[in-house]
Amino acid sequence: MGFHLNQASSFLHDIGLGESLWAFTRKTDGLYALAAELVVSAKTINPKGFRYGPYRVWGNLRWSRYFHVDSQLDISELIRSLDLAAKADVLGRSFQGKAAVRPLVEADHVRLLAYAENLPLEPRARLFPEERLEPLLLAGDEAAVAGFLRDEPSGIAEERRQYLIGVVPRDRELVEQLRGLYAGECQLCGWAPRRAYGTELCEAHHVRWLSRGGEDILANLVLVCPNHHRAIHRCDAPFDFSCNAFVFGTRSETLVRLLHELQA
Repeated sequence: MGFHLNQASSFLHDIGLGESLWAFTRKTDGLYALAAELVVSAKTINPKGFRYGPYRVWGNLRWSRYFHVDSQLDISELIRSLDLAAKADVLGRSFQGKAAVRPLVEADHVRLLAYAENLPLEPRARLFPEERLEPLLLAGDEAAVAGFLRDEPSGIAEERRQYLIGVVPRDRELVEQLRGLYAGECQLCGWAPRRAYGTELCEAHHVRWLSRGGEDILANLVLVCPNHHRAIHRCDAPFDFSCNAFVFGTRSETLVRLLHELQA
């Protein structure tokens, strides 16, 4: 359901921003299909010990694509014909360890574009407009969340729909705990509305967004001013755990204060 890919191989970060990362997968019947094209918008590091590896790339929401796997014919011969030289008798053995990530020449990129041109997309991989969805989740308005999902284009899987309705956070004390920990100040820019205006204006942001499977726990929350909160959502800025920073395209903004432990 996400739009990022994790790997233990550092080769994953060799890809440049704006370039395509093509992902193949093996189906339940043992045959291979084209799973996705991620047009890379950011490269970050996961927390130490992250089970899927430290290296992560993020796909541009507008240009990345997830393909419907079950409807595809076997593409083993297409993979073998590419210049990445997957020549082992058993195809899966050609992509083990660091070999799971390989560079692709331009001619093969063009071939994959041609193959993918008419592939049906996977509807369950859609992402919602976070700026509209998260306030409804945070407000605890289940009827509004259900209405939002109903009004969005069809295609979302029922289990995904039920998760989004059921994930509405209940623990409002977390926000107050976070504001107390940081004296109501933005962790990114230090703006202090409590001191300046005598009121609480900074907001809790889920590092891993609720609509993408994040938990409503303190270790998944940071306190940010309204401007930074909206910028994070508008720019779809991922979080880089190697430097505790949000990544806005080619620039990053590091948390100026971090008094509690964050987890992915």
